[in-house]
Amino acid sequence: MFATATGLFRPLFKLGLIPQILIGIVAGTLLAILAPGVAADVALLGQLFIAALQAVAPILVFVLVAAAIAAHRQGQPTHIRSVLVLYIVGTLVAALIAVAASFAFPTELTLDAPRADGNPPGDIFQILRNLLLKAVANPVSALMEANFIAILAWAVGLGLMLRQASETTRVALDDLSNAVSRIVALVIRLAPLGILGLVAGTLAESGTDALLNYAQLLSIIVGCMLFVALVSNPLLVYIATRQNPYPLVLACLRGSAITAFFTRSSAANIPVNLELCRKLDLDPDTYSISIPLGATINMCGAAITITVITLAMTHTLGINVDFPTALLLCVVSALAACGVSGVAGGSLMLIPMAANLFGIPTEVAMQAVAIGFVISVVQDSTETALNSSTDVLFTAAACRARRTTS
Repeated sequence: MFATATGLFRPLFKLGLIPQILIGIVAGTLLAILAPGVAADVALLGQLFIAALQAVAPILVFVLVAAAIAAHRQGQPTHIRSVLVLYIVGTLVAALIAVAASFAFPTELTLDAPRADGNPPGDIFQILRNLLLKAVANPVSALMEANFIAILAWAVGLGLMLRQASETTRVALDDLSNAVSRIVALVIRLAPLGILGLVAGTLAESGTDALLNYAQLLSIIVGCMLFVALVSNPLLVYIATRQNPYPLVLACLRGSAITAFFTRSSAANIPVNLELCRKLDLDPDTYSISIPLGATINMCGAAITITVITLAMTHTLGINVDFPTALLLCVVSALAACGVSGVAGGSLMLIPMAANLFGIPTEVAMQAVAIGFVISVVQDSTETALNSSTDVLFTAAACRARRTTS
C-alpha cells in the first residue's frame, strides 16, 4: 500500500517547490470552502511551519553572519552600501507613491471602530532609541526573542574577532553554518504543506465579508504595493544594473513573496530569502547581512500602509494637507517603517505617530488602527510579501550591478 501511495504522489514530488506551493494554495482554498471544520484542524500545519521558520531564523542569522565575516578576507568585495541605498530610496519612493494615490483617490473612514489594543510609540526619536537599545541587548535573550538587531550586532562583533582565530576554528564555524543551512532547506521543503494549512485556516476563520466594508481603502493600499513591486522597484533595479529587471523581479516574487504572503512575518521569511539568495548565486558576504538587516529596516510596504491610512484619516476629518506636509509624511513614514518589527501587524501600531503630525488624537488614530486589523488578512499579507521579496531583489541588484561594472 505504501508503494502504491508513493507511486501516486511521485509526479507531485517531481514538481518544483513553487508549483507544489501553488497546489497547496488551491487545495487549502477548496478545503476552506468545502469543509471549513476540517480546514480549521489542518491550520495546525501552517502554525507548525511558521513556528519552525521562526525557531530556526535567529540561530541561522547569528551563525551565518559570524561565519561569513570570520571567513572574509581583506580585498573581497561586498555590496552592503549599495543595498542600503536601495533600501532607503525604495522606501521613500513607496511612500511618495502612496501619497500620490491617496490624493488621487481620497478615502473616507467610518471612525467608530472599537479601540485597538497596544501602545504606539510617541515619535521617531523613540523608535530610533528603541532600535539602539535593542542593538545592545543580551545575546541569549536576543536569540530567544528573535531580536535581529542585537543578533546582527553580536554576530558582526563575533565574526570580526574570529577573523584572527585559527583556521580550524573558522572551518568549524563554517561547518556549523552549513549544517544549520541544511536544516533550513529541510524546513522550506515542507512549505507546500505549511501554506496549505495557512490558507485553509485563514479562510475558514476570517472569510471575506469584513473586507467588503473597506474595499476602497484596501484597493488603494494593495494597488500601491503592486505598483511598487511591478513598476518602481524594477525601475530602481534597472537604474542600478542597466539590465532588464523583470526576470529578477519575477524570480524574487516567486521565491520569496509567496511564502511571505502567507507567513505574514518578515522575520519568519529570512530563511526562505537566504536560500533564494544562494540559488541566485549572490555574494554570501553581502546577503548574509543584507537579508536579516532588510527584515528590520527595508519596509516599503509598511511605509505605504502608514501613509495611506493616515491620509485617509485626514480626509475623513476634513484636515487640509498641502504638498510640503505630504512630503514630510513620506519621510516620517519611511523612518517609522524602519522601526517596524518583523511580525504580523507591526506597521499598524505606528499609524498614531504619523497621525500626530496633523494633530489627530491618539484615541481617534487607534480607531483607524482597528480598521487596519480588520483588513490585515490581505493588507498585512501583501505588505510582508512586498517587504520580504524586495530584500532579495535589492540585494541581487547591488551584487549584479557590481559584476557588470567590474
